[in-house]
Amino acid sequence: MSIAVIGMIAGMALGFAGYFGGFGAFLLVAALGALGFVIGRFLEGDLDPGDFFRTRDHRRR
Repeated sequence: MSIAVIGMIAGMALGFAGYFGGFGAFLLVAALGALGFVIGRFLEGDLDPGDFFRTRDHRRR
């Protein structure tokens, strides 16, 4: 499945949530979708947990 199709499905899910459930449901679906995306990236190995916890210093080694 291409990225465009996945994006379309996510957009449709957010649209349905916003239309039928209101703005609160829209935010809930968006937050859970983002969380699922990050967890999926962890499971695929594209993201390291250390990426979120490293300090941001200007001295890169």
